[in-house]
Amino acid sequence: MAVKIRLRRMGQKKVPFYRIIVADSRSPRDGRFIEEIGTYDPNTNPSTFKVNEELAKKWLANGAQPTEVVSKIFKLAGIEK
Repeated sequence: MAVKIRLRRMGQKKVPFYRIIVADSRSPRDGRFIEEIGTYDPNTNPSTFKVNEELAKKWLANGAQPTEVVSKIFKLAGIEK
């Protein structure tokens, strides 16, 4: 089972809000997930994010692969792979 750390879209039309989740790579974007580890809001200026560092580091150590956007958020949060 390939595990990815990616964004799950929430919110209304044209006002997106994202949750950072750990999910099986075969599950749909807004479908089943394993664990929620943070949030990302691009609507504020500057964009805001909250990440549980302990959970993120645990999943990275277990082999979960972050997507491009999530890896950029991790770099801003100071979480290295």
